[in-house]
Amino acid sequence: MRVHFIAVGGSVMHNLALALHDKGYMVTGSDDEFFEPSKSRLEAAGILPNETGWHAERITADLDAVILGMHAMEDNPELERARELNLKIYSFPEYLYEQTANKRRVVVGGSHGKTTTTAMIMHALRFAGLKFDYMVGAQLEGFDRMVGLSHDAEIAVFEGDEYLTSTLDRRSKFLHYKPNVAIITGVAWDHVNVFPTWEGYVDQFRKFAASIVEYDSHSGSLIYCDTDEAATEASHSAPACANVIGYKGLHNETIGDRNIVILGDNRYEVGVFGRHNMQNMQAAMLACERVGVSNDTFMNSMKTFTGAAKRLQLINSNEKASAYLDFAHSPSKLEATTKAVRERYPSRKIVAIMELHTFSSLQKNFLSHYKGTMDAADKAYVFFNPEVVEHKRMEMFSPHDVAVAFAHPDMDVFTESSKLVEAIKANSYDNSVLLIMTSGNLNGVDIKKLATEVINK
Repeated sequence: MRVHFIAVGGSVMHNLALALHDKGYMVTGSDDEFFEPSKSRLEAAGILPNETGWHAERITADLDAVILGMHAMEDNPELERARELNLKIYSFPEYLYEQTANKRRVVVGGSHGKTTTTAMIMHALRFAGLKFDYMVGAQLEGFDRMVGLSHDAEIAVFEGDEYLTSTLDRRSKFLHYKPNVAIITGVAWDHVNVFPTWEGYVDQFRKFAASIVEYDSHSGSLIYCDTDEAATEASHSAPACANVIGYKGLHNETIGDRNIVILGDNRYEVGVFGRHNMQNMQAAMLACERVGVSNDTFMNSMKTFTGAAKRLQLINSNEKASAYLDFAHSPSKLEATTKAVRERYPSRKIVAIMELHTFSSLQKNFLSHYKGTMDAADKAYVFFNPEVVEHKRMEMFSPHDVAVAFAHPDMDVFTESSKLVEAIKANSYDNSVLLIMTSGNLNGVDIKKLATEVINK
C-alpha cells in the first residue's frame, strides 16, 4: 500500500504515518513546517520530505490513498492534484475506521476526561494480555506512539474528538468511527469557534450516540455519566438495540496520600485521584468488561496506572510540597482538576495557575463560564497573551475582565509571562501544592524546571 499524507507534521497525523510505516506501508508526506518531536521521528523513519511546502508532483496515480490533515486548506496544490487524479482522499478519522472496520471498536467521547479514560482502557487491555489497535491524544507511559495499528488485533480503542474532521468535512471526527462500544464522559460547552451555540455542540454527542453499531453477534453499548444532564440527554439517541449503561463513579476513600477504590468486598489502591478520575475509571472498567476483561483484572491493572502526560501529572514532590501539570483549559476541566487536588490535599495551600490559550477560552463573551472554577485553590493566577488574542483577530479583553469573570477572592491576572514567573517564585511553598493548568506553555516557560525550582527552594 502506498499512502501520502498532506500535513503529515501534526501530532496525530505523524503518529498515524509512523504506525502505517510500521505496518509495512510505503508512506510519504508533506507539510509547510515541522516541529519536534514529529520532525526527528519522521526523519528516523525515512518519511520526512527533503523540503517543506506543498508540491503537486508528489501526488501520483499509483497512490492507494491520500490522507488529509486538519490544517491543509481546500486550495492546497497536493489536494487539488489528488482530486484531478480521482484518488481516494481520507481524513485521518476516516482512515482509522478503514483500518479497523472489521475490529471491535471502543470509542471514548466527551468534553473532558476522554484522554485519561482511553489511557485507562489501553493500560487494562495490555495488563490483560489482549492485543489492540489504538489512537489516543497524549503520549502514554509504556507506549511509543499515540497511534498503533496491526494486522491481527481484534479490538481498537480510539479517543473520540468532537472537533471538525478536515477542511473538506465539517463533521465531528468521532462520527466516523462507528463505535461498537461508545463512552460519553460528560458534555460541557467547548470549541465555541465551530459550535457557536450550546444546542449545536450537544447535538454532536446525540449524533455520536446514534452512530453505535453492532459487532458480530454482540449488541452495541453506550456507557455514559448519568450525573451529567447533557450526557444523559444524548444517551436517548442511542439505537434501540444498544445496551445503555449509566455510571456515577467508583466508591473510594482517601487515607493519607493513598487512594483506595472499594468494589464489592475488594479494596484496590490506585495512583490517580479525584472524583472525575473515579468517574473515568468506572467508564473504562465498564468498557473493558464489554470486551472480556473482568472487573477484578481491570482494578488490579489500575494499581500501576500513573495517568497520561499533562493529566494531573506529578512533576515534582518532596516532604513539604508537590507540583502537578494538567491540560485543563475549559471551565469544566479547570473546576474538576482544582477540586481533585483540594480533595487530595485538604490541609495544604493550593497555588493554581491557569493559561487562557485555546480559541474558546480567549473569547471575551465566553469568560463568564469560568466563574468559580478555581475556587478550590487558595491562590489563583491566570495568564493570557494579548498578542495571541490579536493574532486570532478576536475581541480584546483586559486583566480586569478576567478577574471579574473568574470571581476568585485571591486572584492575579498577568499578560507577561516574566511577571507571572516572578509572582510564582515569590510564594512560599511550605505545606503547599503548585498546580499548573495549560494547553500551552505560558508563552515559552520551561514549566517543569520552574515547578522543580520553586517547590525545592
